[in-house]
Order: sequence, then structure tokens, then C-alpha cells
Amino acid sequence: MPLGFLRMLATSVLVVVFAGAALAQSPYGGRAPNFYVLDVGTGQVLAEQNADIPLPPASMSKLMTLAMLFDALRDNRVQMDTTWSISQRAHEMGGSSMFLETRHRPTTEDLIRGIAIVSGNDAAVAVAEGLAGSEEAFAIMAQRRAEELGMTETSIANASGWPHPHHRMSLHDLGTLARYLVQEHAQYYHYLGETSYSWNEITQPNRVPLLGAGIGIDGLKTGHTEEAGYSLVGSARQGSRRVIFVFSGLNSPNERAEEAERIVNWAFRQFAEQQVVDAGAVVAMADVWMGAADLVPLVAVQDVNVLVPIIGAETLSARAEFSGPVAAPIIEGQELGRLVIEVDGLSPITAPLVAGQAVAQGGFVPRIRTAALVLGQQLGLIAP
Repeated sequence: MPLGFLRMLATSVLVVVFAGAALAQSPYGGRAPNFYVLDVGTGQVLAEQNADIPLPPASMSKLMTLAMLFDALRDNRVQMDTTWSISQRAHEMGGSSMFLETRHRPTTEDLIRGIAIVSGNDAAVAVAEGLAGSEEAFAIMAQRRAEELGMTETSIANASGWPHPHHRMSLHDLGTLARYLVQEHAQYYHYLGETSYSWNEITQPNRVPLLGAGIGIDGLKTGHTEEAGYSLVGSARQGSRRVIFVFSGLNSPNERAEEAERIVNWAFRQFAEQQVVDAGAVVAMADVWMGAADLVPLVAVQDVNVLVPIIGAETLSARAEFSGPVAAPIIEGQELGRLVIEVDGLSPITAPLVAGQAVAQGGFVPRIRTAALVLGQQLGLIAP
């Protein structure tokens, strides 16, 4: 869709208006007191409430333990057939259990299933001790990794989500973690949607609601404690779109299942995806400092899509942000700024802008002309 240029501001910000109409947001009105809904493809936050408050994550924090294990697989520190020992501490963990015994030697794949499918506290502790030597040391490692992933409202005290006054994660952080698993560890994601698992002659179901119900839910992790209520980090895919949603504070498994279905239906039915910028499209022109050319085009690296609500009639807006003038020489493809797209009621989308062509450093005459211009502006002879 072509962009209509409105005006160039002195601050090197270009304001543009799209040729089509956007739409006013239809607010989410669910039952959960805390929620966060993210569209993975565009990165837009579709709805949120209390999403940046550190809350007890219960077993949802086992996603961090899985992330640490998947990182270890990626780095070849462990393999799928690596065997793990089971300590007395792991064996004696209460709550959800894989029913590990100290005589067992499960493989990495066994423990992945034990955490992802049946939420085994014993499996989580076994992984923590196997990766870091102790659960306490693992908590320190996981905290550092969470910070690297941009999880700013997270404090990790254990591997299982067992109630602890210093074990907290915001719903936003849990959404960030889920997106990391979906995108960076896609080869392991399917474990989070398997419907059951058997170990030690005991078969247990996956507690994630509505798996296989036909609405696209295919993972990730439930949670429940008295303090956290019934909670869920979920993800669903319909067509080319995927959403991640997190909520907490409900009163029963039935409420949790109903809320999951309500969120999925709302996220996919209340928004439509539009491509607003083509890859390679010229979005703005930036002034060049001491270059062989006076201007350089700023182009989009890739197609840019946005979600717009289906109710109402407002305007999508966008701006190209860059610091100018840009000093030569400039390399084609050099990142020079970003495109910021805003839809009423939703979080902004940003996309990189790069130089559409190379600009060599200017020769003697352009440099003299630029120096004279700067001197004239400093002396007040030329308007800046």
C-alpha cells in the first residue's frame, strides 16, 4: 500500500498517513483480572491489564526452566539422549510430579516431557541440579538469562514455580518468554502441546485446556497456587497468525478453559491483518552531510504488516525517525532509522529503515559548499 507524504519536520521526523482507513479498537472484556495478549507476527500488544506487575507465576515459570534446557541443547552442552540423575530432593518434591525415583535415569527428552506435559516439579529440580549443580545456583543462572531476554519484572528463586516470596514474573515477561520459545526453539515447541505422557507406569494428561479443540491452541503452560489462582500462558495459531496470551487470577480450571477460548476468539475475530509497506519501498529521504549526493532514500527492509480492529473508523499513522543529516560515506543497506506505525489503542510497531543506495564522500567542492553553509548559519547570515 503506498504511503502519502504529509510533511517533513525540522526534527528529521517524517509524518505519513496511510491511504486506507484503520479502525478503532474493540476492547477485550474477559473475566481474568490480569491479562496480556500479543500478536506474534506483528509484535502488537492487543490487550493488557496489570501486565507489568510482578506476580506469583506458579508452574508457568517452568517455561524458564525449559528455556534453559533448550539453550543447553542448542549449545551442545547436553543431547536428547543424555541421562540425568535424580536426587532425593527432586524425588521428594511435592505438588505436580512426574513420579521420578532416585533409581531412575531419565533422558533429556523424558525430562522435557515431564516438565512440558505433566508439569513435574521433580523433573524441574532434576534439570536445575543437572545444569547448575544445585537449584539455588540454577536460580542465579536463570535470573541472568531472563535479564538477557529483556524480562525486566522477573525474580527467580527456584526451577519449579513452588511458592516463594521472591519468585515473581510479570505477565508481560511470561509473554516475552513464550515468544522466545516459539520463535527461537521452534524445534522443541511441539512438546508443549502433547496431550499426555506416561512415566513409571503412570499416564497423566496435559493440563493446557482446549488442545485439539479446533481453535488453534497448541501450548504452552498452566499454573495454579492459592496465591496465583488458575493461570495460563497459552498460544494459538490460525492460518498465518499466531497469538500468545497470558492470564492469571481465576477461580477454577473451568474458568481457565473458558477464558482461554474467549481470548483466542477475540484475538482472531476482532482484528484483520494489512500489509502497509512493501519491502524496498522508499519511506523517507534523509539529508546527507558532505556526500557526493545531497539525499539518501530510506527504505523498508521487509514487508510491514499491522493488525487493525474491525470496528470503528480512524486513521493509521506512521513516522520515519532518523538523525539527520547523515554523514557520508553511506553503505547501501546501512541502518539509518526506523519506521514507527501507530494504531489507536494498540502498541506501536517499529521496523528498521536502511539506506536504499550508497553515497560516497563528497569531493573538494561539496565539502567547501557544506563548510560555507555551516559558517553562514553560525554567523546568522543563512537561516538554519
